[in-house]
Amino acid sequence: MRWYPLAREEARALLRSKGVWLLSLALLVWTYRPSYDVWNELGPDMTVGFLQFAGGLVVPVAAVILGYRAIAGERASGSLKFLLGLPLTRGEILLGKIVGRLAGIAVPAFLALGIVTVAGVIQYGLFSPLRYLAVFAVTVLYLLALVSIVISVSAIVRRTTTAAATLFIGFVLILEIFWQMFVPGIYSRLTGVPVNPYDPPAEGGLFLMDRLSPTGAYNVATNGILDAGNSAWHHPSVISVLQPGRSSNALAVGEAFDPGTAPLYLHEAGGIVILVAWIVIPLSIAYYRFDEGDLA
Repeated sequence: MRWYPLAREEARALLRSKGVWLLSLALLVWTYRPSYDVWNELGPDMTVGFLQFAGGLVVPVAAVILGYRAIAGERASGSLKFLLGLPLTRGEILLGKIVGRLAGIAVPAFLALGIVTVAGVIQYGLFSPLRYLAVFAVTVLYLLALVSIVISVSAIVRRTTTAAATLFIGFVLILEIFWQMFVPGIYSRLTGVPVNPYDPPAEGGLFLMDRLSPTGAYNVATNGILDAGNSAWHHPSVISVLQPGRSSNALAVGEAFDPGTAPLYLHEAGGIVILVAWIVIPLSIAYYRFDEGDLA
């Protein structure tokens, strides 16, 4: 565990910064979203659903801001060569950076979610502890996926400006914020199948594409745990679109497919598989490039 001291210092450095505690404050405001429709569907488990709102904007943006300089910044300043003078391999440096940044982000994030949970219990009563623990575990996996993506990009590129531009434009804007808006048009162009998101066709590829982003995969998995519907959108939107007489552009499997006809790869557990892929693939590329690359 030679990487542990590096991870500890990374976490301590983040926890001493103001930015990470601003994340905690933002999550307090962002995640507490009571809803009449959700209460009717989930009852006290609406509080469990509050955890899901950690995905989608606040945490991905915070992960980028707090992590894009992790390796690229040290490469630019020259301190990375000093770090490699320690008895650490490049793989151990990568691991230490990931674990340290994950811990530094997770502590204030989970503190905020804990406060929201207590408020939900006081206001709406006790929820299912098994559902809560399952959603919490998937949330940890989601955070790990975000940190892995950010640290991987920071390890691959040479400049901090390149890391910031790649992550904010390619990851946050395109993949996280606007991906689900782009999916119907992209799918139509690729397949020639017209897609009206308010009346989606029963096309497995369309729904698979909709859940390929980290947040989409996270929503799929946590919606399955909440029993809120099979969709890559946040659970209030899914619950709404599945109500009789409601219309929404949130793609839900239960809206487009007859019962028992959806492809197996659209099962909610597929969200976990996609999240794991977002951890393994970027880190594999980063490890290869970082381990073999020139640090100059």
